[in-house]
Amino acid sequence: MAIKIKFGTDGWRAIIAKEYTVDNVQRVAEATAKWMKGQGMSKVVIGYDCRFGGKMFAETTAAMMGAWGIKSYVAPDFVSTPMVSLGVKQLGADMGIVITASHNPPSYNGFKLKSSYGGPTVPVHIAEIEAGIPDEVYTTLPTISYLKNAGLIEEVDLEQMYFDHVKNRFDLPLIARSNIKVAFDAMYGAGQRIVPRILPDALLLHCDYNPSFKGQAPEPIHRNLTELSQLIKERGDIDFGLANDGDADRIGAYDENGDFVDSHRILLLLLYYLAKYKGMKGKVVVTFSVTEKMQKLAEYFGFEYQVTPIGFKHIAEIMIEEPVIVAGEESGGLAVMGHIPERDGVWNGLILLEFMAKTGKKLTALLEEVYEIVGRFDYDRDDLHIDENTKQAIIERCQSNPYPDFGPYHVRRLETIDGYKFHFNEGQWVMIRPSGTEPVLRVYAQGKEMAEVRDILKHVHETLKS
Repeated sequence: MAIKIKFGTDGWRAIIAKEYTVDNVQRVAEATAKWMKGQGMSKVVIGYDCRFGGKMFAETTAAMMGAWGIKSYVAPDFVSTPMVSLGVKQLGADMGIVITASHNPPSYNGFKLKSSYGGPTVPVHIAEIEAGIPDEVYTTLPTISYLKNAGLIEEVDLEQMYFDHVKNRFDLPLIARSNIKVAFDAMYGAGQRIVPRILPDALLLHCDYNPSFKGQAPEPIHRNLTELSQLIKERGDIDFGLANDGDADRIGAYDENGDFVDSHRILLLLLYYLAKYKGMKGKVVVTFSVTEKMQKLAEYFGFEYQVTPIGFKHIAEIMIEEPVIVAGEESGGLAVMGHIPERDGVWNGLILLEFMAKTGKKLTALLEEVYEIVGRFDYDRDDLHIDENTKQAIIERCQSNPYPDFGPYHVRRLETIDGYKFHFNEGQWVMIRPSGTEPVLRVYAQGKEMAEVRDILKHVHETLKS
């Protein structure tokens, strides 16, 4: 019996050679092709990242598209997700497909859907495609060579297209003249070629092809980036550390002291720069797990503010309809006005560099300006690898009989937009939510300083075990 294939917060993801097989990719590709034909669509951009089997799965997808008479623009080598999204828009295609599992462990691969505006396909269309996934595929797939000869597959250089777009939008000579010393960690992901092209003087880590990611999930969070942090601390001459995930749509950053600058702070810096220094205006949109300090900064500039469920597809749905200045998630997926409605870790890293170059200030000084408006805070997240029964029991408790206390922390307010966010005193909260892309329970916490954050998480862990 065929397995049930479901799209999570960001596409379908599964373990390679277990659920993620050529046969199952064919099933998802056929449902996508059939839906596209039903919508009168005829062109798709297909790319893949550095994971095992990427080219094979991409060719399988292109062959299915060709069997349905849909032309595929394909990248000849690995590319980032933002390159595919930009390619969709610049080539006038109807859809984009990225073979990637983003930040998931190396045993995973995935299937992301993009739409004509250059961003994630909206939830209602994803649901329609998901509902059309057949149990079996009877379509005979033509060969790649046949499809190329028939004009149904065309190779395009998505990386060059992206590079040209960056050169047209950023003052790269100014960044070069600023003499800001950059260290870049590609995490063996799809940013390993484009960032050295844009920043040829950057000090590089893990910028070589390694589909196993050396056994490390390519998620740009501090516990996965200790080598980058230590390099900055030991050398003492690096001003900015940048890291991207497996498909380079997420960002991690470090200041000149080798201290991690999380996504909450990057969002605050992006909003502060675009609003104060560039005079841009628009709506601020964030997902449920982002700090409420973003609301405070949005109100400071007089901007409308909206919170969505987890998953960038919910943000993209708003960005294609309204002028959004900054949007993003706690997980490092951030977007800004003036680019495509898509997460882009390279693009946002360049904005931070431009901010530093134009002001002559380092990240710590720029963050001090932000703290003067919103106040100081700290944040951390634990991922609990627990059995499914325990996870479901915790979620059921949150839903039916919410925890009144976590040790000495008394719950004063509960929000349930997507997961369960328990508010304590002002600026203190913990959020519990099952991951939409991995078999883990995520526990997020905010407090005034890291010692308090870790104390909150300690008491939450003890309560959840009891």
